[in-house]
Amino acid sequence: MDRGHRLLHAAQRLRADMLDRLGNLVACESAPGSLPHLESCAGLLADWGSQALGRPARRVVIDGLPHLLWPTADQQVLLLGHFDTVFPVGTIRSRPFTVVGDRATGPGVCDMKAGIVQMLAALRLIEDTSRVGVLLTCDEETGSVTSRALIEREAKRSAAVLVCESATPEGHVKVARKGGSVYSLTVHGRAAHAGVEPQRGINATVEVAHQILALDALGTTNNAGTTVTPTLLSAGTTTNTVPDSARLAVDVRAWTKGELERVDHAIRGLVPFLPDARLAVGGGINRYPMPEALARPLLELARTTARGLGIPDFAGAYAAGASDGNFTAALGVPTLDGLGAVGGGAHAADEYICIDRMPERAALLAGLVDTLCAEGHRITKIP
Repeated sequence: MDRGHRLLHAAQRLRADMLDRLGNLVACESAPGSLPHLESCAGLLADWGSQALGRPARRVVIDGLPHLLWPTADQQVLLLGHFDTVFPVGTIRSRPFTVVGDRATGPGVCDMKAGIVQMLAALRLIEDTSRVGVLLTCDEETGSVTSRALIEREAKRSAAVLVCESATPEGHVKVARKGGSVYSLTVHGRAAHAGVEPQRGINATVEVAHQILALDALGTTNNAGTTVTPTLLSAGTTTNTVPDSARLAVDVRAWTKGELERVDHAIRGLVPFLPDARLAVGGGINRYPMPEALARPLLELARTTARGLGIPDFAGAYAAGASDGNFTAALGVPTLDGLGAVGGGAHAADEYICIDRMPERAALLAGLVDTLCAEGHRITKIP
């Protein structure tokens, strides 16, 4: 039996253990900003990761949030992931981890707890992890505000970054991602009695409605795939008062830096529709796009690894959603994303992963890491 098939067989023997760990990890809720839950999840992963790597985790606490880092002096490869999910505490009671046939479901199972389980299994399959760094953050779903500098620092120390976010439902990895921006638009109006003298007020709800239409047009005036989406909205105080303020969140996604900057300029240039209304814009560009050029060499290595394992081939997909891979690619560090679980429905009630594909993806990651850590093998960084 050749090396590739031995690696795959070893991964297949870890299938039951991976499924058991996945159930435990999904049950250990990790809602955004919920410190007790994030601490508990970090503790579980610190134990598992330290066992797999043979060295202790370094808990990096930033603004109270616990990130897990296993650095190494000669860091050829950085494995990157996050253990926070989008689901509020208590979701697990109404939607527990469930296995039906080849599918496992539960909050965060695909994004990205199965990817973490596979990552740790892959590390157990690698004989020498001395050139492999691992970083698991806990604020990716809220913009990586506290972890970004840590991610960028570790990426700069690495020759390549492998991101264990989920693959596509077909099993394709991700070679390009849209960049993203997040804005807050605050409207300042003037309160008045809605029944007695509404004409004395400046209605912030009416103003924000006009701004929503203006924002929507920013994403539909071109064919570049740019989206500008108003999301969270709040306004007013009581039902009989002209609202004196309104607040709107805006999500922007684009394939190019130029498009993100075009929309950024337009949003900062918005003007009020109603006389004497005032606008204030907060936020800005969060992640620049992840370009395909940085991922292509790694994709070819991954496909060669897959052939050696005898597992199904895959392609490089474009993903509209952003990840922490956007940060590492923006530094010119070769980055390949989507090396986690095969599944779909991220952030939704029907989120799932394919259990039978977990061993092959763990083996794929292990084989790719081995190749990248081999003496003399280098992937060129782009300045």
